[in-house]
Amino acid sequence: MTDFRPTSPEFAEAAEVFEELQPETSVDHIDRAEIIADGIRRLATWCLRLLIITAAAFVLWYAIKQVWRGALPVVLAIIVCTVLWPPVAGLRRLGVPRALASLTAILGAVGAFSVVIWMIAPSVGRQSQALYFQAFEGVQRLQLWLQGPPFNLDSDDLDDRINSAVQWVQRRTGSIVSEIFSGLGIATSVVVTLGIVLVLTFFFLKDGDRFLPWLRGIVGKRAGWHLTELCARAWITLGGFIRAQAIVSAVDAIFIGIGLIALGVPMALALAVLTFLGGFIPIVGAFVAGTLAVLVALVSLGVTKAIAALAIVLVVQQLEGNILQPLLQSRALNLHPVVILVSVTVGGSLFSIVGAFLAVPFAAMVAVLFRYLHDMTALRAGEKQASEIEFVTTAGSMSGLWGEEIGRKLRAKRIAASDTLIDASSDEHLANDVSGSGNGGSRYDQTATPDVNGKPDRISGYGKMSRLAVRSAQMQNKTKQMFDKIRRFRN
Repeated sequence: MTDFRPTSPEFAEAAEVFEELQPETSVDHIDRAEIIADGIRRLATWCLRLLIITAAAFVLWYAIKQVWRGALPVVLAIIVCTVLWPPVAGLRRLGVPRALASLTAILGAVGAFSVVIWMIAPSVGRQSQALYFQAFEGVQRLQLWLQGPPFNLDSDDLDDRINSAVQWVQRRTGSIVSEIFSGLGIATSVVVTLGIVLVLTFFFLKDGDRFLPWLRGIVGKRAGWHLTELCARAWITLGGFIRAQAIVSAVDAIFIGIGLIALGVPMALALAVLTFLGGFIPIVGAFVAGTLAVLVALVSLGVTKAIAALAIVLVVQQLEGNILQPLLQSRALNLHPVVILVSVTVGGSLFSIVGAFLAVPFAAMVAVLFRYLHDMTALRAGEKQASEIEFVTTAGSMSGLWGEEIGRKLRAKRIAASDTLIDASSDEHLANDVSGSGNGGSRYDQTATPDVNGKPDRISGYGKMSRLAVRSAQMQNKTKQMFDKIRRFRN
């Protein structure tokens, strides 16, 4: 900073004192206080952002909880539409009108479900009473077995524990039933709720493809591009999840059902259907259905057949979980198993059984949103080009080209702003001090590479001057201005 000192001798002492009070502000050495302050500012900024995001997530959760009963039929109808849309699209390609194609698909699905119920209901009705008595005898045999060696439990103590377990199951059964009926919709009747779902499904299948053009007309062109691409990605992901889960559940139900029939387990067909339905609740549903099948085999056929049923369930679920399910769901969701397990746990704790069923599709939708934001950020940062991203709609391709153009403008604006800031902070004294003109010329001139216009590129030149370096240059400039003020004051 000697270049900034006045030449007159009467200012030497004052200049020396003033220089001692100034921190070292060269480009190569930045004051530690500047670095610490900058880090604290960045930390405070990110903490504030985290608090805002947390508050927004809480508001979203509260809003969903308030409208949960009313929104549930809509969500269920959308999920049903992902299953019925392929046959509807096929019928429409054959020239069938929208309404007739939608109605045909719904009636076909209801008919297939009714046939399944008609097939398993007589079997359940005939065998349920016998199963009850077999379960009672099984409990008695289990009680006698526990009273013998090696357990040698007291009969009174065992009776108390059994009674406590029965009372807990009764209480839990009542709470589960109440949770199911409270979470199934705005109506008190399941039949009415299912009717609302079917009506919504019909209209979604009939007019769903008109929704995105209407939405683009409401929100505008550029926002419509983003929403169209997001909705299309979400629809493809949700449909892929439902179809993949249906295939996995069907494989589970078929092979476990065949094994239970071969063992002679009562209500094998009903247990197979329950296994299929339970498969739509990842991890938890298959475990519960398999456990129930083993318990039925235990109370009806004994320990040996129960162990055989357990072996069948474990083998089928291991093959499905380690081979088939990762192969199918990796293409549809690309979610880590830990994310799926946490989603099911949180969804079940907040919204009971229905929440556990909808947790994974919701997590998949959130993942779709984050991946799209990641793609748009990469475009604007210059890390990717629009041609490198796989868009699923024409509107998505347009949004990608637009994001790429915005990224080029932002980067050009940032470079121009950095050049302006450096030029404003650099004068003849600063150039001599920073670049060492007395030792062979400017450091920028020695190391900078020319840009497309032939000018030295300061951003890619010596040291790639950071914001702290620019602040250092500004501080040196302010020091010079302070000495100028002292000179004018003394004169």
